[in-house]
Amino acid sequence: MSSYRPIGPVVGVVGAGQLARMTQQPAIALGVELRVLANAADESAARVIVDTRIGDYRDLHDLREFAQGCDAITFDHEHVPTDHISALAADGFAVRPGAAALVHAQDKAVMRERLTSFGAPCPAWARVSGAADVSAFAGEHGWPVVLKAVRGGYDGRGVWVCRSAEDAATAFEAGVPLMAEAFVPFQRELAVLVARSPHGQGVSYPVVETVQQDGICVEVLAPAPGLDPEEAAQAQRIALQIAHELDVTGLLAVEMFDTGHGLVVNELAMRPHNSGHWTIEGARTSQFEQHLRAVLDLPLGSPAMTAPVVVMANLLGGDDPDLFKRYEHVMAHDPGIKIHFYGKQVRPGRKIGHVTALGDDLESVRARARHAAVYLTTGEYT
Repeated sequence: MSSYRPIGPVVGVVGAGQLARMTQQPAIALGVELRVLANAADESAARVIVDTRIGDYRDLHDLREFAQGCDAITFDHEHVPTDHISALAADGFAVRPGAAALVHAQDKAVMRERLTSFGAPCPAWARVSGAADVSAFAGEHGWPVVLKAVRGGYDGRGVWVCRSAEDAATAFEAGVPLMAEAFVPFQRELAVLVARSPHGQGVSYPVVETVQQDGICVEVLAPAPGLDPEEAAQAQRIALQIAHELDVTGLLAVEMFDTGHGLVVNELAMRPHNSGHWTIEGARTSQFEQHLRAVLDLPLGSPAMTAPVVVMANLLGGDDPDLFKRYEHVMAHDPGIKIHFYGKQVRPGRKIGHVTALGDDLESVRARARHAAVYLTTGEYT
């Protein structure tokens, strides 16, 4: 590394998962050099990015060493301690998003307090410290009650749907701070991906529908089928308002419930997001390129779709780790399918990649994506 000299802007990404990995390709075209902070040399992004540093994102010394020479610092995940992010900014580093924004993706109670303060549509919620608090909340809002870990939950983890005080008591056995939310009956889940630059330019991608199984997203349909144009515009306005109010720099994913009679904000993420992987082939500017543009305060790119319909299907690990032997069938069967592997060891249920299909008809495009995803992970035909 002593002879290495960057020849373009350097963006440091804390974390070396698949999001950092997929940011490398647009970085090459933009002339941006990525640096990643990895826990180990075999992590997803560390396998493909030359300037990989090994360190602990929980250690402020490691973060400061990593940040030296970076034009901007951003994140592959939300787990960096908030105080450390503030310290980096105080040192003069351009941290994007900053701690004051990112805390709303790290702490669900802080997020709910802030969103409620400016009128974003949220479920009823409360901080709770025991089953008695949950019962009191249910007395006002009814059972079931959704309990969420205030910090750290994702992909269905850290969420309990409680139908009684006994269920709530079981959830508290996890030993983490929890908050309560009223259960929201919904028809489907939507996501809106927006980007915002330091000087306030903002763009929104089309609203998508996300399909979940066991709390994990398995499919993304772009644009959300059958969504009323006025409701789609409202969802985009809500997401852009949140980005503005929280002073977000970079990408913001806003997950929402479509209740059939209105929208309710569920979760936030301030980074490229699984609901936006379709944009690699399906939008004029991928979410990864858009994030780089935003954190470097470059003009944002067009979020327009490249086809009328785009479907992304996640690849979840199964019992057979040798996925590459099934490339030939998928490529021969449908040359238009795009396959992305994340450089991760296969484990049952783990997100190890995704496939994307584009076309004119939702039913046929969705069938193509599903066929590829199922065959790659199981070897079975759909």
